[in-house]
Amino acid sequence: MRKSSFALLALAAAAVLSTGAAQAQSAAYAIDPTHTFVTFEIGHFGATTNRGRFDKKEGTVQFDRAGKTGKVEITVDTTSINSGTPPFDKHLQSADLFNAAKYPTIKFVSDKFSFNGDKVSEVSGQLTLLDKTNPVTLKATQFNCYQSPMLKREVCGGDFEATIDRTQWGLDYGVQYGFPKNVRLVVQIEAIKQ
Repeated sequence: MRKSSFALLALAAAAVLSTGAAQAQSAAYAIDPTHTFVTFEIGHFGATTNRGRFDKKEGTVQFDRAGKTGKVEITVDTTSINSGTPPFDKHLQSADLFNAAKYPTIKFVSDKFSFNGDKVSEVSGQLTLLDKTNPVTLKATQFNCYQSPMLKREVCGGDFEATIDRTQWGLDYGVQYGFPKNVRLVVQIEAIKQ
């Protein structure tokens, strides 16, 4: 009886230790703003495509390749919107659209990573925009981790995209004129192991 109790205790301790070892493989990464871009594309009367990007962004990533888990949090500054046309930027920042004075940030938070082999294939989370939160899944078009020869640290990143219905967040401007509801989001992200 004592032997079996000791064996069970030893197994439980081994399980706790192995769980701790698995958790220890999760690493913290900081988003590299010089290699991270958040952009959007929306059709313009079926003739061309309007594009813009947010120049200021920050965030963190927790990533465990072996455990195939991760967490990400990205915040973009809506006042940093850049379409390449200053009058259009002012309209994008106005109450008609992103309402940057009232809602200065957009946030994406995720704790669900999906994998194809050892590569991240998609990241599912919650997008908060104009004080409304809805689920969004960003699909990876490419993903890789590498040892940066300049930083002497591991860097992980990829290109991710999703198409969202902007009216879910109350971004309704122009729908009555024929502007599409759907917006393509493209997120290029690289994060440096800390």
